[in-house]
Amino acid sequence: MTKALNTTPCTCAMLRRTSRRVTQHYDQALRQVGLRLTQYSVLANASRSEGLSITELAERMDMDRSTLTRNLRPLVRSGWIRIEAGSDSRQRSIVVTAAGRAKFEEALPIWKKTEREMRESVGIEAVESLRELLDQVMTRVE
Repeated sequence: MTKALNTTPCTCAMLRRTSRRVTQHYDQALRQVGLRLTQYSVLANASRSEGLSITELAERMDMDRSTLTRNLRPLVRSGWIRIEAGSDSRQRSIVVTAAGRAKFEEALPIWKKTEREMRESVGIEAVESLRELLDQVMTRVE
C-alpha cells in the first residue's frame, strides 16, 4: 500500500508535487521519441492552430511568454518549429515544420497510451472528477 502523501497543509505544494510526479510519468513514456511532456504539449498546441503568435500560444497554454520562449528553443534547434515574422514587426509566429508534424505524429500514440494507462490506474471516474475540480480551481483562482 502506498503511503499517503498529504504531508503538508499547503494545497499548492500538494498540487505541484502531484504535477511533478505525473509529469515524470509522461516524460518517461515520451523519452522513447526524444520528447518531454512540455515539448509534446507545445507541439500539440502549435499543430492545432498554425501561425499563432508566441503571445497567443502562451495564453492558450496559460504560460508566461518567457517560459514558452524557453520551451520553444529545443524545438527550434531540433528543426520541429520555426519562428517567423508575424503580421507586424512586433509579432513572431510559430510554425510547425514537416519534421515537427512527423515528431508529433510519432509521439501521439505514446501520449494516448500513457493517458489511457493514467485513467485506468487512477480510475476513469476519478480522473473525470479531478479534471472537473481542476477546471473549477482554474476559473476561481486568479
